[in-house]
Order: sequence, then structure tokens, then C-alpha cells
Amino acid sequence: MTPAFALVLTLAAQAAAPVTVEQLTAPEKALRFEVTVPAPLDEVWAAFTTRDGLQAWLWKDCRVDLRPGGDWIVQYTPTATGGGTIVSFEPRREIVIRALAPEQFPTVRKVRTNATFRFEAAGPKATRVTLLQTGWQAGEEWDAAYAYLAKGNAQLLTQLQRRFVSGPIDWSRYQ
Repeated sequence: MTPAFALVLTLAAQAAAPVTVEQLTAPEKALRFEVTVPAPLDEVWAAFTTRDGLQAWLWKDCRVDLRPGGDWIVQYTPTATGGGTIVSFEPRREIVIRALAPEQFPTVRKVRTNATFRFEAAGPKATRVTLLQTGWQAGEEWDAAYAYLAKGNAQLLTQLQRRFVSGPIDWSRYQ
């Protein structure tokens, strides 16, 4: 068994979630996540690219301006935001975002990474979503952000999957 495969199995077992996580070092440092969502491709695409869609699974305060240079932003608190700026998209196939790291990683947040979300029908009522996060640099803060987002992005995709298993999230419970 390769070390990368063992890591995927370990992380998937630890998370007890439907998301696989790979921490890649070649050809470049990257994080790769994959989840199969029990919903048709059009529904998953709308969940990712519309305000109402995002608010059903990501958080109660989101905005999307689906165009290159547009926002893909979640406002967790007045001072804590996530998401980023849309670089490009191909409807129903891919969206690329210059991703904001959490505020505790100011250098990574300023420089940003690339988050490429790919969507592929996995049957009439299932969609495979893959996230490849690249652009990592060397350094202690970058390593800490990489470790943090290995877990955080797995949680993000788990929320997406659960939205289609259990229905939209009622954010009023999280005041």
C-alpha cells in the first residue's frame, strides 16, 4: 500500500465522512478532495453557483456573482469571511476560485490558493464533486493553513453532501 493511499484511508476513517482527502506532494503540493453527492448534476451546480443554493448548505450569509472576477463569498461573522474570487467557470463542469484562507493565516489569505471544483454526473441522481486546491508555498504559516484546510474543506464538502441527504440546513439553530 502506498503512503498516499494509506493516508486517504486514515483521513476518511477519522472523518467518518463521505469525503476522501489526499495530501499530494507531486507534481506540486496540493489538496485533493472527492465526494459523491446524491443529487443530479444540475441541482449540485445550482447549490454551488447561486445564493439560495449556497445558503442551503454552506452558511446563511453567502453571495455569488457567477462571472470571472465575481464574488463567491460566505460571511460567517462581520469579520470572518470565506470563499474567494471566481477566476473562471464552465457551466455544470467546473468553477475555479482564488480562495481566501481563514483570517488566522494572513499571508496565505493575502496571496491565496487556487480552488478548482469539478462536477461530473455519476449517474442520473448522483454527482461527483472534486476539489483540487493548489498554489501552496513553503513556510510555517503555509504548512499550518494546508493542515487546517485538509480538514476544513473535507467538512465543507461533507456539508454539501449532507444537504442532499438530509435537506437544506436550518441556520436559525446556529445563532
